[in-house]
Amino acid sequence: MTETNRILIVVTNVGEYKNVGYRTGLWLAELTHFWDVADEAGYDLDIVSPNGGYVPIDPESLITTELGAAIGVKGSVHAHYENRAFMNRLQSTRAVSEVDHTSFDAIYMTGGHGVMFDFKNEVLAEVTASFHDNGKVVSAVCHGPCGLLDVKTKDGKHLLDGKAATGFSWKEEQLVKRDRAVPFSLEEQMMSRGAQYTVAALPFLSHVVEDGNLITGQNPASARGVAEAVVRKLRAS
Repeated sequence: MTETNRILIVVTNVGEYKNVGYRTGLWLAELTHFWDVADEAGYDLDIVSPNGGYVPIDPESLITTELGAAIGVKGSVHAHYENRAFMNRLQSTRAVSEVDHTSFDAIYMTGGHGVMFDFKNEVLAEVTASFHDNGKVVSAVCHGPCGLLDVKTKDGKHLLDGKAATGFSWKEEQLVKRDRAVPFSLEEQMMSRGAQYTVAALPFLSHVVEDGNLITGQNPASARGVAEAVVRKLRAS
């Protein structure tokens, strides 16, 4: 394990789609599932957002499982949701620009459709590039890879160029009926940056892809697997 043992978690500040009335925000399980694994492994976790401040929760993430069944928030997600101290972390986050990112070993970008509107961010791209160029772990899940789209490495290439990676698929967008609400297809955008994009055999199944220090997960069901892969990578470093 490295000396600092710290992971920087990035969440969205956006609570609604820009062109329709749907509410969105952080998909809570993509934070809590990662948190449970990394916290148990002994890592210090810090939550930041592109602009700082309040982090809205996607209301659908409180009433659905990863596979879309409307059964109500349960398990570890519910335990965090009813934990006032944990949820207070999302009331007033620091902006990415306010954090000394050099003191962290890995960066993890959560999802929820809100990130499609604020993760294509110049500061976030620069911070992520710094992690990559310094041999640190870069990870993202679901829509979180939106934060990778504009990242360029020190040689001027897109970070995703030639990298095996995944993210929320267009088929999944269609199945959750957000294909007309989202500003772009993440799947298409990742491939346009040169990503060797792959998906699970069936929509909404866990799918985690590792390529060197880049770790990505396809959907909410992949968050725990991404965390496990990040911990393994950090312990091996």
